[in-house]
Amino acid sequence: MKLLVINNLSSGFGEGAVYDFARSFARDGDEVCLRSTDGSTDVRDLLRDATSFDAVVASGGDGTVATVSYSLANSGVPVLPFPAGTANLLALNLASPLEPHALAKIVREGRTLDFDLGEIEVAGRRFGFGIMAGAGYDAAIMHGAEAGKRLFGPMAYLSAAVLNPMPQKSRFFIELDGRTVESEGLGILLVNFSKIQFDIAVTHENEPRDGEFDVVVLKAKTAFELIPAVFAGLLDRGGEFPDRTGALEIHRARKVRVKADPPMEVQYDGEATRLMTPFSARIMPRAARLFVSDEGWDLFAQK
Repeated sequence: MKLLVINNLSSGFGEGAVYDFARSFARDGDEVCLRSTDGSTDVRDLLRDATSFDAVVASGGDGTVATVSYSLANSGVPVLPFPAGTANLLALNLASPLEPHALAKIVREGRTLDFDLGEIEVAGRRFGFGIMAGAGYDAAIMHGAEAGKRLFGPMAYLSAAVLNPMPQKSRFFIELDGRTVESEGLGILLVNFSKIQFDIAVTHENEPRDGEFDVVVLKAKTAFELIPAVFAGLLDRGGEFPDRTGALEIHRARKVRVKADPPMEVQYDGEATRLMTPFSARIMPRAARLFVSDEGWDLFAQK
């Protein structure tokens, strides 16, 4: 088997689990090509001949996985999201193991599913995302957490949220597949996979293979007003608590365009862009082929 490993050295805590993965995976006759970046080299440059490999391992955070998946969209090359970042939300949503030997076994078994990707365009630049993108409060949290992620891990996001209890509020003008709605709130999210930190589900369903976004407006006036929705998300593990309270307004669409007054900062898959609204986005149906565990297969194969 010919395997390309993209290793983002700047992700997470700088652990070397990906090297354990390579040792565990390799068998007689295999070729494992490891290419690394500390952020100086563009990940896309490391993928110049990726289609000549049997599979690609994206070792890093969710932003790294999104960049690899977007670069290989609709290519048929399967990607293993290797959780080496801070939050590793894609691994959480896929119910993937975190241990490198178990991940090596998943690649060797070769079970894959095709998942939707999102593409967001802001200020003339395009980015791919797998989990969610948005503007406003979530982008402020991502920005505020950046300095502490290596030291505090996922708790850096909670700290950033607590330190910003009165975030900016804007009025949104949202085009949903050609239909326009107006709303206002602390932010807006385009959701593909629904789970975020601490296993909280933003929306009741987790449907990353249905060809649509859940478009979620954070209607609250303060961060404290989001707390009931957070508790609902924590409780909704088995599908018994679909209500997200009036703090969330949820739409569905394939193509979305968002303007905010005043403008808000934009993020995608935990990457704070420093770019401001307006933005547009579209779903790319089943464009990313990802390796899945037995549990991930049970969760998504029939959806």
